[in-house]
Amino acid sequence: MGLSLPAAEVPKSAPFIVAEGLAIKPFATDQLSNPSSIDVDDRGRVWVAEALNYRKKTRKEGDRILILEDTDKDGRADLTKVFYQNPDIDGVHGVCALGNMAIVSAPDRILLLTDTDGDDKADEKKLLFMGKVINPVHGQHDHAIHAVMFGPDGRIYFNFGNFNAELRREDGSLVQDIFGNPVNNSRQPYQEGMVIRCELDGSRVEVLGHNFRNNWEVTVDSFGSMWQSDNDNGSSSCRVNFVMEHGNYGYRDEQTGADYQTRRTNMEATMQRRMWHQNDPGVVPNLLITGSGAPTGILVYEGELLPEPFRGQMIHAEPGRNMVWAFPTKQVGAGYSGRITELARNDVDRNYRPSDVSVAPDGSLFIADWFDPVDCCHRTINDAGRIFRVAPPGHLYKIVAYDYQTPAGAVQALRSPNLSARYRAWTALVRMQTNARPVLEEMASDPNPRMRARALWLLATLKGGTALAVEMALRDKSDDVRALALRITRRHRLPVEPVVRKLVRDDSALVRRECAVSLHWLDSPESVQLWVELATQYDGQDRWYLEALGIGEVGKEAACLDAWLKKVGDAWNSRAGRMLIWRSRAPQGAMLLARLLLDPAVPTAEHPQLLRALDFHRAEPKQAAVTMLLQGDSNRNPATYLEAFQRATPELLKAHPKAITQVESALIASKGTVTFVDLVSRYNRRDLISHLMDMVESDPEKEAGIRAVGQIIAFQQWDPIWKALADPNRSTPFIKALAYVDNQHSKNYLTGVVINESQPEAIRLLAIAAMGQSSTPAVELMKLVEQNRLPKEFLAPAIRALTLSPGPNTRMYAAGKVDLLVPAEGRWPLEKLLATPADATKGFAAFQKGGCIKCHKIADQGQDFGPALSAIGSKFTSKQLFLAILKP
Repeated sequence: MGLSLPAAEVPKSAPFIVAEGLAIKPFATDQLSNPSSIDVDDRGRVWVAEALNYRKKTRKEGDRILILEDTDKDGRADLTKVFYQNPDIDGVHGVCALGNMAIVSAPDRILLLTDTDGDDKADEKKLLFMGKVINPVHGQHDHAIHAVMFGPDGRIYFNFGNFNAELRREDGSLVQDIFGNPVNNSRQPYQEGMVIRCELDGSRVEVLGHNFRNNWEVTVDSFGSMWQSDNDNGSSSCRVNFVMEHGNYGYRDEQTGADYQTRRTNMEATMQRRMWHQNDPGVVPNLLITGSGAPTGILVYEGELLPEPFRGQMIHAEPGRNMVWAFPTKQVGAGYSGRITELARNDVDRNYRPSDVSVAPDGSLFIADWFDPVDCCHRTINDAGRIFRVAPPGHLYKIVAYDYQTPAGAVQALRSPNLSARYRAWTALVRMQTNARPVLEEMASDPNPRMRARALWLLATLKGGTALAVEMALRDKSDDVRALALRITRRHRLPVEPVVRKLVRDDSALVRRECAVSLHWLDSPESVQLWVELATQYDGQDRWYLEALGIGEVGKEAACLDAWLKKVGDAWNSRAGRMLIWRSRAPQGAMLLARLLLDPAVPTAEHPQLLRALDFHRAEPKQAAVTMLLQGDSNRNPATYLEAFQRATPELLKAHPKAITQVESALIASKGTVTFVDLVSRYNRRDLISHLMDMVESDPEKEAGIRAVGQIIAFQQWDPIWKALADPNRSTPFIKALAYVDNQHSKNYLTGVVINESQPEAIRLLAIAAMGQSSTPAVELMKLVEQNRLPKEFLAPAIRALTLSPGPNTRMYAAGKVDLLVPAEGRWPLEKLLATPADATKGFAAFQKGGCIKCHKIADQGQDFGPALSAIGSKFTSKQLFLAILKP
């Protein structure tokens, strides 16, 4: 048995709110601890990845893989077996049960464990992959390797987040994908979180998508379509993605690796788009933004026991919101739209933290409950865990018995909603080969397209069956099954062009999207012509289709663009044509961007995105395009001219001295903007410091003003700032701006104000608060307190500022001095705080006065630095919130 709370301490009756037509019942409450992942096998047993040692070392024997079984058929687990236990899976993230094997994902490795004698204990262990965890805690990190899934094509799928740096094999060699690219975060070409596919033995690795943040689990439906969620950084921007093969998903800048806050041309207006670089060419669009939370386990429900609204839809565990969601999606053009519906939530028991979901052979849905006040992120309070089962009211848990020895029995298992059963059916039918062909051909005519897809995947693996499977898929009435013809072709490494040729004029944009993706890295003349046929059907609006074309042009960019221009002739400068050029990485595309920017007929509103597209071209064609732009009329569109000027290399400007003269008037016209500061810095315009000073005074807490004061410091022009700080009528904006500059110079300026007794008290207190906002000044403020250099009345404000400081050492120091913040009349006990009626108006005043607003946002108020707090009430109880405030 695991370390857990006694049964009496684990609430079992807190009311759940479940979708109509469903009921939720406990399956296990006392047998497990901290379930991070579950998988139900074909015998109805629940395999549990038990992460008791999550970010700690509670159990020296290591974390465990458990098997929970209901032997007396009462719907509750009564038998617990330990399949595997070892410190090498501490902080375990995933378990995938495949017959007598289990694939287990720990943060830094994937193990294939095999039970060779049928006693439900692992006898053999094979290391499939090793990762490299960045900034580990006890060797772990949440943003590392996650659960494995067996796909409908006979391969395995998994993902890892952005704190896993690489994949290596058992012999220590770095994994290379099938295109020869290293599977690491080097931006050659991959970076950050990735989705991986490979054979069951770990061979033929493919990176199917990259540049995610913390994509916790990937799921694959019967058509071979991949879906996953991705955690944000506390900015209410968690997302759901359809994973288009070979796509970039935009967590960091593709070219530089810069984060979402780094200024860029055509920057997104909203945080939810900015977080994922959605305005950049080459970024696949998000399917859905789910807001705040900590999304974890996900699946596509392909059973029939749950009500119709959940069939064929994603079901997703969201511990941060105490919810299990479904995401009904519908096809829109080449992509999808989606919405959120609730399946099971609990508004009373805030320990309910659903961490994973799995489907049993009878179609029941199992939910793993992390069971903790904290939603799996960086720490735990409880060491308990629960498993729930969701089914229609009155439905008894049924253990389905499958016959894998006959074709008819194996095909029945292939129809199962349970992945483990489908794995065993797959292996049985592949072993039967031609004996399985009649039943698979019959299943390939099933009314349900998902059943047809499963049959076709398997039919294609049989001797002589691939061509038949492709032909049957091509004739299918379902868009998804026709797209499957291309996936089967790629899976079996057959020539792709003939199949694309048959589908290139398909009525469905989804099918044509798959055609485009299938052309990735092909370089035959026919592949170029097929790409052109697909490109001429682009409507100028469908971003999914456009990104598929971008994926399809890889390896033949120049040839594709040339052939398209020849095809469309003078019609290239249409809305659709401009978007194709915006997305293209062909070298000659840079000059076309310049021509568009100089064309008076092109709407000025399109200029920012066209300029941004230049940043994705190589240096030589990019500088040629900039040269063309600098030879244009600087007065017609000064902002565009300045953007081009910023992209010019010093060598280019030497060759075009006229450009420097032309840019002068445009430079002055840009005063007050970040562009102005960038140009002043780049061309060492110290004569414009007075303009920088004006910007600080007018916008001290906006990016332009903060950058301006930083540039004055970079010019080593100390006196103008000292003079402003010495003048009580001018000092406030400079103190506010310096709060965001983290260096020795800002420390010196702010310290000078704080210790200057001739300064007004309000100004000195403002400077104390400013010192707490950046690490270097905060360390100096801590020294001022330690050295007794502050008046007694300044100690509490100083400790409050250090409490909010970004550095852990200064915050820890402040925690030791927290008694200085207690009012003279004493602090209310927690019980009195909890009993006091809530008042949102007073709460918002405390949010402002207490300093929370300096790092956090509620709605549109505050700073977007720490996690947004608009939905914090769904994550913590009132007691937990008070404790977090009183003991930060």
